[in-house]
Amino acid sequence: MIGIRNAHEGEAEVLSEIGLRAWQRAMAPIGEADAMASAARNAFLNFAETRWLTITVIEWNGHVAGWAAREDLDESISDFWIDPSFTGHGLGSALLQSVEKEVAEQGLDKVTMQTHAENNEAISFFKKNGYAIHWLSIAYNPKLDRDVPSVGLSKSMATGAEGGYGAF
Repeated sequence: MIGIRNAHEGEAEVLSEIGLRAWQRAMAPIGEADAMASAARNAFLNFAETRWLTITVIEWNGHVAGWAAREDLDESISDFWIDPSFTGHGLGSALLQSVEKEVAEQGLDKVTMQTHAENNEAISFFKKNGYAIHWLSIAYNPKLDRDVPSVGLSKSMATGAEGGYGAF
């Protein structure tokens, strides 16, 4: 059974561990995740402790299985993490629909998010859910000591609206 709710103040540890496991999976194509794991764990924990009011949690049979955040409570999804052990149950789609509903209820006309360009699993997921790639950028990442391409995806909350670049 799927449940969706707002995060609770005391959940930072469990949310940060889910974020870390999902992030490690997403970083696999780039590499270096092991070297950055400690810093990533601290970043997730700090975010979950200080920004928990911006986090939406999804549960599967009473277990926290993932979370999403809109850090500035605007149209941008800043975080979207499903624990790898819970994928394949429709949790990501249910969580995304909940976040999109919040955005639409605020009267915002689109939802946006970004990820690294080699995160094919996330890009495919968002495209399957109606998102289109609207930009590609390359930025130097000092922790990796190299340039990392990122893509920005968005979805209009207006019915029938589409756009973006071709197959990515």
